Amino acid sequence: MLLYPMVLNYIWTGFFLISFIIGLGKLLFFHDLDVFPQMMNATFEYAKTGFDISLGLTGVLTLWLGIMKIGERGGVVKIFSRAVGPFFHRLFPDLEKDHPAIGSMMMNISANMLGLDNAATPLGLKAMKEMQATNRDKDSASDAMIMFLVLNTSGLTLIPVTIMVYRFQLGAADPSDIFIPILLATSFSTLAGLISVSLYQKINLIDKVILSYIGGFIAVAGILIFLLSGMSRDEITAFSTVAANLLLFSVITLFILLAAIKRVNVYESFIEGAKDGFHVAITIIPYLIAILVAVGVFRASGAMDMVVGLIKSVCVSLNIDADFTGALPTAFMKPLSGSGARGMMVDAMNTYGADSFVGRVASVVQGATDTTFYIIAVYFGSVGIKNTRYAVTCGLIADFTGIIAAIVIAYLFFH
Repeated sequence: MLLYPMVLNYIWTGFFLISFIIGLGKLLFFHDLDVFPQMMNATFEYAKTGFDISLGLTGVLTLWLGIMKIGERGGVVKIFSRAVGPFFHRLFPDLEKDHPAIGSMMMNISANMLGLDNAATPLGLKAMKEMQATNRDKDSASDAMIMFLVLNTSGLTLIPVTIMVYRFQLGAADPSDIFIPILLATSFSTLAGLISVSLYQKINLIDKVILSYIGGFIAVAGILIFLLSGMSRDEITAFSTVAANLLLFSVITLFILLAAIKRVNVYESFIEGAKDGFHVAITIIPYLIAILVAVGVFRASGAMDMVVGLIKSVCVSLNIDADFTGALPTAFMKPLSGSGARGMMVDAMNTYGADSFVGRVASVVQGATDTTFYIIAVYFGSVGIKNTRYAVTCGLIADFTGIIAAIVIAYLFFH
């Protein structure tokens, strides 16, 4: 349970200590008199940036949280739950069909797919508690718990609202242009996590129901990639822009329509959900400032350039295009810390530009998967699980696959 806070503490502290050592080395050996003034200026500059970004998120977060509340009241989560029900029962053979955890799990995953993080987490914790009630070994994660957790860590999200909001705040011409790339990358991540856990648990992946869901998923992704591979970069950009915005506006319209059909007070539901926008924006201020200041100092000391430069030189020696390397800090941080990865993504867009290739790669990487160690700490820690078995292994397989897919897909769309 203490793993996640300890990891985050070491990362945050390490950024400052490494920055100080490198800065001192530059001062003593290279007589760089500017290094410490630059590092101190970075603390003020990035603290201001973090505050400005958080405050600027208020309006758009208010809008989307209001829309999501309408969708929730309109029964969208329940519709998703029914749609994945047959598939779900095949993935959890140890749980009876009337097991109380089934409903909570389907609602949790459906809420995550729709970007309803605030609604998803309580449902996930409830599902863990219900599975723990029938778990024979209270200290070890059951097969069902591991499958559920890895599906969460794979981060399948249909509407990456938060990332689009950050891109809007940092001046992206079209904040939603990463919508389809993220959808494809997170699909690969989820498939990798699902397959890896299924192999461990000897789940029959050639079952007709499982094959129909996974096959349909792969077919749609494959057709989309095949169609895009035959287009020029300008055609891909135009297609992605139109399709993403059409889909997003269709979602808003569908949410409102379903709620109206159920005679939900759409306006009141929007207001209720929108009230959380300001609270969420204010809540993330200390987390975003903490990581941005650490990253800013790390960059100002020259440490970030050293890390990226080393990776770039390896790529060049292997004849690999190295343009993506500026986004790697986001990839490295993603399995360890959600707020840390978010800070790295913001730093990449702030440094290179929101519409730069690096900025877009960082955004797609951020949306491709979720934070494995955080989810393990929260979900397993909430029910006292000490032996996580192969959960970390499968979670990291999903992370690695999602990150590689994000980089490759970003090249297809944006390079």
